[in-house]
Amino acid sequence: MTLLRIGVDARELLGAATGVGRYLGELLRRWTTRPDRHSRRFILYTPSELPAAFPADAADVRILGSGRGTWWEQTHLRRAVRQDRPDVFFAPAYTAPLGAKVPLAVTIHDISFVAHPEWFRAGEGLRRRWLTRRAAAAASVIFTDSQFSRSELEKHLRTDPARVRVIPPGVTPRTVDRLQVREPIVLFVGSLFNRRRLPDLIGAFAKAAAAVPHARLVIVGDDRTWPRQDLRGIAAAQGVSGRTQFLSYISDEELAALYSRAAVFAFLSEYEGFGLTPLEALAAGVPPVVLDTEVAREVYDGAAVYVRPDDVEGAAAAIAELLTNPSAAAPVLARAEAVLSRYSWEEAATRTLAEIENAAAPALGARREPKGR
Repeated sequence: MTLLRIGVDARELLGAATGVGRYLGELLRRWTTRPDRHSRRFILYTPSELPAAFPADAADVRILGSGRGTWWEQTHLRRAVRQDRPDVFFAPAYTAPLGAKVPLAVTIHDISFVAHPEWFRAGEGLRRRWLTRRAAAAASVIFTDSQFSRSELEKHLRTDPARVRVIPPGVTPRTVDRLQVREPIVLFVGSLFNRRRLPDLIGAFAKAAAAVPHARLVIVGDDRTWPRQDLRGIAAAQGVSGRTQFLSYISDEELAALYSRAAVFAFLSEYEGFGLTPLEALAAGVPPVVLDTEVAREVYDGAAVYVRPDDVEGAAAAIAELLTNPSAAAPVLARAEAVLSRYSWEEAATRTLAEIENAAAPALGARREPKGR
């Protein structure tokens, strides 16, 4: 039996496990514990020691150079991949080592940096657009999270539809206390980007909180706004600084506790490739309030309360209704099971691995070909 060798850019597993790091971790945990794991070997490339261990009979960890950015990717990582020559290389976060001379499988979760360059610093936006375009052009298969993102890839990057696979992520189950009494907490979880309209959320909360004296807004995520938004200053100007809490990062246990206590989840994002945290809230029994966008309708279907973009009054009314009338959440939560059943990490891992193996087939076939033929 010829062993399939799959290289993986494992940088996203370093540090706080959010976003792409969670995506990659969920896939790898399943790939390295499958009953047939002995038929393949994962080579995990990283600039430093990984915080999580994977079974030694399924994965090797290669620590290369230093740094975590584009320089590491296009020098240390590319050199190692060209030397090791895995049968296929999986890049889970938009870009890949160019000129690696092996088949590439690349996940492009969204292309906000192409569709809305105004949300990015000039240098960062240029770098991401250049590298992602070339990674997409070189990839044997491109993964993305939604039909909306697929249409964006085809529109802005002119990707070949035959090479794009839509594979939604799963929803990570969290142990929440179902007996916990809900508190008047409005919760947001996710990196803080301009497209997620945190100033509108703070303004909507301020209006809703006028009728709910003990209401609080908890915002969890690292501040990556550009141009930089003074969110604390906005909360102060709205008169809710004492009722608004900013947390850059919390543990899974602390987040589960917040999901157990919150009455409303608010995610007023105007552009996402998918948008996972409202589904996590829904799985914890928290009704999400989201902007009415094409991708939101695709992902959340009827299991969300929708408000129009730029309608701060409408968002405030939706939040106030859920804070003051718990029964208002019932129609949304009744649809939760049907919506959540669409998103499985097991299915995502199985389908993604199958496509990666298909991409590796030519290289694997060449290794099997007898010499001299």
